[in-house]
Amino acid sequence: MTTDELIAKHERLRGLIDGYGSLLAACSGGVDSALLVKVAHEVLGDRLLAGTAVGPIYPEREAAEAEALAAALGVRHLRVEVDMLAVEGFSENPPERCYLCKRALYGRLLEIAGAEGLAHVADGAHADDPGEHRPGLKAARELGVVSPLMETGLTKAEVRALSKRLGLPTSDLPSGACLASRIPYGEAITPAKLRMIDAAEEFVKGLGFAQVRVRHHGEVARIEVAPDEIERLASKPVREQVVRGLGEIGYHYVTLDCRGYRSGSMDEVLGDAHPRAR
Repeated sequence: MTTDELIAKHERLRGLIDGYGSLLAACSGGVDSALLVKVAHEVLGDRLLAGTAVGPIYPEREAAEAEALAAALGVRHLRVEVDMLAVEGFSENPPERCYLCKRALYGRLLEIAGAEGLAHVADGAHADDPGEHRPGLKAARELGVVSPLMETGLTKAEVRALSKRLGLPTSDLPSGACLASRIPYGEAITPAKLRMIDAAEEFVKGLGFAQVRVRHHGEVARIEVAPDEIERLASKPVREQVVRGLGEIGYHYVTLDCRGYRSGSMDEVLGDAHPRAR
């Protein structure tokens, strides 16, 4: 990827967004949605509204970061209350859980867009997403949600590079996902489990680890951190802090995944009916 190629994609993205006329952008505050909101605001100005989902499956910290990002960019922002645990079938945690979630979320965003007189709802999906287990993409297509980063052909690496070029503080932000993604498929999603996961991840991040997942296996917490951070977490003083801290949260056993963080590690048990790129 050359600088000229990145600039060309930026211009194509601007042109695509300009064609929408007006937009409600789903904004989690992560690297992808931050770029979407930044470029959309460049093009649409006040014809853009950023909407952030808040509810039991979303870390409150991420909602606060999305709100702060929108304020820094001068973008009108709305917190969208959604209780996914009330969506039929979601709490049962099937492999298509993300489809149920995104159908509910995008349906709500479409209602808001209609009430606000906005022509489209957009998500932050990028060109690498279709190769992974992403049931939410199916929901987006069914409901007519647009994916300008994907349509422009921007990969995750290019999203980060363009974010850095545009001066966004999110360019190096670790990937995020809802708290429900830490619970194995088929195991019920409950408020208590979500609170434990959120508290455990916040504790580990408080020790200076940026990329953290605490996978919830009943009484067992399986921690994933970046591979180059495994040695530090396994060192005696840090390990003892983690065991003590997560024990106080309610985990009887604390384990470190020696493979390190990897996106969608819970999907590794799925068969060929749910293909993944990695």
